[in-house]
Parts: sequence; structure tokens; C-alpha cells
Amino acid sequence: MADTPAFPKDFLWGASTSAYQIEGAAAEDGRAPSIWDSFCRLKGRVDNGESGDVACDHYHRMPGDVALMRDLGLQAYRFSVSWPRVLPRGRGAVNDKGLDFYDRLIDRLLEHGIEPWLCLYHWDLPQALHDLGGWANRDSAGWFADYAALCARRYGDRVKRWATFNEFSVFTLFGYAFGWGAPSIADRATHLAVIHHVNLAHGAGVDVLRALVPGASIGAVHSVQPMRPEAGPSGFARPEDVEAAALFDEHWNWAFPDPQLRAHYPPRIAAAIEPFVKPGDMARIARPLDWFGLNHYAPVYGRRDDSLIWGFGFGSPPPEMPRTDIGWPYDPGAFRDTLLDLTRRYRLPVYVTENGFGTKADETPDADGRVLDDARVAYLRDYTGAMAEALAAGADVRGYFAWSLFDNFEWGGGYGTRFGLVRVDYETQARIPKESARWYADLIRAVSISGAGEQA
Repeated sequence: MADTPAFPKDFLWGASTSAYQIEGAAAEDGRAPSIWDSFCRLKGRVDNGESGDVACDHYHRMPGDVALMRDLGLQAYRFSVSWPRVLPRGRGAVNDKGLDFYDRLIDRLLEHGIEPWLCLYHWDLPQALHDLGGWANRDSAGWFADYAALCARRYGDRVKRWATFNEFSVFTLFGYAFGWGAPSIADRATHLAVIHHVNLAHGAGVDVLRALVPGASIGAVHSVQPMRPEAGPSGFARPEDVEAAALFDEHWNWAFPDPQLRAHYPPRIAAAIEPFVKPGDMARIARPLDWFGLNHYAPVYGRRDDSLIWGFGFGSPPPEMPRTDIGWPYDPGAFRDTLLDLTRRYRLPVYVTENGFGTKADETPDADGRVLDDARVAYLRDYTGAMAEALAAGADVRGYFAWSLFDNFEWGGGYGTRFGLVRVDYETQARIPKESARWYADLIRAVSISGAGEQA
């Protein structure tokens, strides 16, 4: 590739998925419902009444899917384990068929030279545990530790890269403050309890992985997006929007990495969360980590919104801001700056664990059978270019995982938004690599095989 940006030859290239979004087989081989199975049954909560019941049918099509990863030249694959597939009631009796599926997946990845990156939690809490209070119950930290121990003992001989949680702030805000995602709660006290108990669960999970997986490389995956106040017609933000955006920033960006890596909550929420903090808790949360997982898409614009429990909500980007097809700001410079800021703030190697382009277009094949997703190719070129700029400026970035390998179930958006490098026909389950997949494969090859773009 003539325009290959500068990356170290050992830079890691991969793609990410999550269990509920791709696996399907929601009621097969002993899997029990998660809170997302239950949420999808609520009328009007998911576009078109869709669910992850079938999704990409990855549970049945896994060998072919891993072969696709190999053909694209992926060096690593970040996936999540479905907690209710391996522990149907969230604790107690294990489900051997569920455990066996991930054995087969991990072994197949390794056979093809693809490093497995295992994320323990990507939003699918077993419904049975939610019925006991879920993350609002302090006991949830122990439930998670036991689940982590099960996975560590089962897979730790082959899996060395572990993430405790994916996007702490998103599933807690959307599920317990805004009420827009599972389990559809909007309550301040519950939300604060959930924040703290999830942080405790993270710390407990890290300790379990350290104890049970020799040579484990452990991190956590955070959504970090620059938070900006909405500007009014004058081009200037109102004071109340500035303050709302500042509080939104702490909830979205810092309520989890700050306690985990600095042993304290950010200042605007620290006093509110104090009633849930017991002596010794911050030491239990702030356990040493090996890397920082960053999911980044676009800046977020915040504004005052008294209809929501914290008084903040989503505002609009400036009208001149370029946007993607789904309305998200298009700002590669924000990605570059975020990578630099995180390197300075936490002094950990950063792996970009999600970044990608979503569209409402169906992206159907043309007469030659090709899926020409030029806008996604442009996005990937611009954002990986910004990542190269961050590296050159001193950011400690070690790898990049595209979101997503496949078109999949996009939570409340159902199947109407496509992020995949590979098109999935949901009627036939046929997979077609898009032009973006071919572009990404060429980039990986240029950097890692021929050495093109290697940094001095």
C-alpha cells in the first residue's frame, strides 16, 4: 500500500465482536436468558422488535468464521464469553456444552495463528442474577469473581490476554440511568451502587486472573470520547450546558478508569458515591493492569436535560461538523488526541479495542458480488492515519481491533445499523467480505509482512 502510515512492524491488528451480538443459539445447549434477552422482549425497546436470538448464528458457524479471520490476516480476535451460556444461573452449576463451545473457538483460533483476547463481560448479565439484584447487589462482585475463576481455570492454559469488562460506563449509564438498555432502570441510587459494585467486580476479577493464569496480560475496555458542551445558535455554549457536559464527562469517561488506575472517583461524583464505599474498597478496585483498552468512535456533545435523572443528556454537534451515516461526528483528530491524553493520564500501553464505521445502508453486493463500502474504507484510512500521528507524537499504542468483524445485532438499533467488515445476509447467513475487509487485510499485510510503513 503506497499510502501505508507508519506503524511498528510488531503492531497488533485484530477485530472485535461480542457474544450476544453474534452468537445466536440463545436457547440452545443449556444457555439461559441474559438481561438482554429479557430486554428484547419488551415492546418498543429494540427497533423492529428484533433480538439476538439468531444474530449471526456464529455458535453454529464458528469454524467458517475463524477461517474468514485467517483469510483476512487477522493476528488477534477479541470476543466475549456469554456468562449465561457457561453458568446458566450465573453461579453454581456449570454448563459443559457452553464451556465446550469456547474451547473449540479458542483452539480453532490458535490453529490459525490468531491470538485470542477474551473479554469476560460484554453486557449480558444472567437474568437469574439480575433477579437477585444484579449489579445493584454488592454480592455481584463475588459472583463475577467466581465466573472469572471458572473461565481462568478452563481457558487460562491457552488464553493469556484477558479483559474484565467492556465499556463499563455505557452499559451502566444506558441500563441504570437513562433506561435505554438492559435492564431498563433509571434511578440515581441504583446507578451509583452499580458503578461501585462493577468497579469492585473488576478488581476482584483482576485478582482471580493474576492468581490462576500464569503470564496473564490483563486490561479493561473503556469507552473514552471527548465530551464537549453543545453550542447554541450563537456558537457559544450556555453555562448550564457546560456544567452538564462536565458531569456527563465524569460519568462517561472517568467513573471507571480513575478508580481502577488512580484509586479515586472523579470529583463531581465522588461525594454522591461515597455512601456505597466501604473501608478498603478503593484498594480492592485499583489492581495493577497491563494495558488500557480503548473503544473510540466520536466526540460526544452534552447538554442540560432535566428530563433525565442526572440532568445531562446528548446534545447536537455543530452543524458544520462532518458526520457519519448514523449521525456520529467524524473527527479523526479527536481520536489522535484521545490516544495521547490516555498515554499521559494513565501511563499504560493502549490497545484500541473498538473503532469503526456504522451505516444504515444495507450494503448489498453489486453485479460482480462485491460490497463497495467506500465510506467505511475512508473512515478506516482516516482513523488509522490519526492513530499513526498519535504514535509519532508519543502515544503508546500497541494494537488496533476494528469494530466489527461482522454486521451484527446492534443493541437497541437491532439489525438496522451495519458496522461489519464482513456483510451478513441475515436471511441466509451468507458472509461476504466488503471492500473495507480487503483494505484492512492489505494494511495488515503491508505493515506486518512487507514491513511497509515501519517507524524509524
